[in-house]
Amino acid sequence: MLTAARARALGISAAGVAVFWALGLPLPFLLGPLTACLLAALAGARMQDMGALGVGMRAILGVAVGASITPDLLGRLPEMALSVALVPLFVVLIGALGYPFFRRYCGYDPATAYYCAMPGGFQDMVLFGQEAGGNVRTLALVHATRVAIIVSLAPFLITGIWGVPLTNAPGSPAAGMALDQLALLVFAALVGWAIARRIRLFGAAILGPLILAAILSMTGLLTTRPPAEAIIAAQFFIGLGIGAKYVGVTVLELRRDILAGAKFMVVLAVITLIFAEGIALAGLAPSLEAFLAFAPGGQAEMVVLTLVAGADLAFVITHHLARIILVILGAPIIARLMRNQSKPDK
Repeated sequence: MLTAARARALGISAAGVAVFWALGLPLPFLLGPLTACLLAALAGARMQDMGALGVGMRAILGVAVGASITPDLLGRLPEMALSVALVPLFVVLIGALGYPFFRRYCGYDPATAYYCAMPGGFQDMVLFGQEAGGNVRTLALVHATRVAIIVSLAPFLITGIWGVPLTNAPGSPAAGMALDQLALLVFAALVGWAIARRIRLFGAAILGPLILAAILSMTGLLTTRPPAEAIIAAQFFIGLGIGAKYVGVTVLELRRDILAGAKFMVVLAVITLIFAEGIALAGLAPSLEAFLAFAPGGQAEMVVLTLVAGADLAFVITHHLARIILVILGAPIIARLMRNQSKPDK
């Protein structure tokens, strides 16, 4: 349903795209809506994200990743084994530094501190944190800040350090694609998402379509990624959704939670650059792919950046899936331990 708040968000996002396009800034369809909605939210504008439509846009990116999983990729997995093996160390190091930062420096309760530190998906960490008794609003703001900063700064790092102009087309035009391929893309997005929701898979909007598209790709039925127009639409609504998360933020939250998230991003940036440089020096991957693979952003956002940078999507997303799966598998165990510790002694 198009409410006044959603119509306002669409208008502000469109204005953001226009400004970024006119100024020649990178990723106008992603950073334009994100920046415009973020500034409008902090200024007190009443907005609302696009609900199921916005979440559904992630299905497009899930299909894009799944379509990149081919028999050739399976043959490359041994090449990635060493760098993927570093992902658990990456996650443990972030947790070891992040938990005391949020617990002692920021004064958060144990559950909130732990789930703020974990580099998992936005929705997953908020839901797990809520189940463990954490502060949902704080979790949402800290993770929104993490994703917003990564998505905002990464394009400038990519163009500045690696000289990549980020002008690669994210896909082929829809007009030039075969109808049967378009039908399979839609099928993978809608059916994959529906099945994943039914079995309550975390990150259903992206992981369900990813898995079904990968199956279709491995069997040779799906041979193309979603069209450029669909990827651009996904960028627009993802940027809008990130910016709109700051609606209603208070001065206290701005000073405490958002600032804490921004400070922790400095720690994350240092860890990411150390791992990326180490992987590049060891010859395990080019430095750009290593950076994109270990940058702790959301899956959808990193897929967009990888596509427009023309980087190796299969390599990048393999590492992000390993990180997300590792964090998600560990989250229920940690939640159970925290609940047990919080029970009063009899």
